[in-house]
Amino acid sequence: MTKLTAITHKIRSKNAGPFWITIDIFCSDDADYRRALGGVKNEQVAHALGISVTDLKRYNLTNLRVIKFSFPRPIVQGTRFDRDMHGASFANLIAELDVAPQTVLSDE
Repeated sequence: MTKLTAITHKIRSKNAGPFWITIDIFCSDDADYRRALGGVKNEQVAHALGISVTDLKRYNLTNLRVIKFSFPRPIVQGTRFDRDMHGASFANLIAELDVAPQTVLSDE
């Protein structure tokens, strides 16, 4: 199996306000984008993040070759129990996901 990080240009996560986190998966070319589209399942991402799949929102941005996931922060940003105020650590959980080699899909 190939790790997602091997077929992407960049994976980043950041806060999207005090209540949401967003993860962006940037692909360098159309082939890698199509492979990521088919190889990254919502259930797989939700499991890696420890959240319910119903809390995960997915946006396939074909023109930019980006897959974006947004989900509620586990703890409101800036409270005393918030250990990642910028939401930057969540990208690491996604980067290590396995992508099957034969998986290639169109987002249409």
